[in-house]
Amino acid sequence: MTRPDSGEVLELRPIGHVENDVQPGQDVAWEAVESRIVIDPEFAEGLDGVEEFSHIVVLSWLDRPRDKQTPLKVHPEAREDMPLVGVFATRSPVRPNPIGLMAVELLGRNGDVLLVRGLDACDGTPVLDIKPYLIRGDMKPEASVPKWLQRLWEEQNATG
Repeated sequence: MTRPDSGEVLELRPIGHVENDVQPGQDVAWEAVESRIVIDPEFAEGLDGVEEFSHIVVLSWLDRPRDKQTPLKVHPEAREDMPLVGVFATRSPVRPNPIGLMAVELLGRNGDVLLVRGLDACDGTPVLDIKPYLIRGDMKPEASVPKWLQRLWEEQNATG
């Protein structure tokens, strides 16, 4: 097996896009945001059966303008009181490949449109793929997180 050249260009083609009222830079409680994922007609039949799942995983392309230089170390949520960690230890949208990943609640399907809650993507964001959330394969009860993330979550819970 040959290793691809690190300069190789990969081509991705969106299968649809996000529709909601969220604009870049807007401060929102993502877990409450309801969005529509509109699938391009040529991919619509690929949705058959997805409505039987309560949750799906959405991969998106974080297409908003960003700096040409991608830092490999960041403070989570751009907070200086958080440790400086590698970008791959965060869910920061500033990454070498700006791919978004989110497990969301599937509220319903109407033809080529999925209604979801909790998708952290702005209006117009391209959707790359959709996969069902699998309780047996995706949920890992033994998983652990660093103390700084536990602290962030506790602060977020305290502020509502």
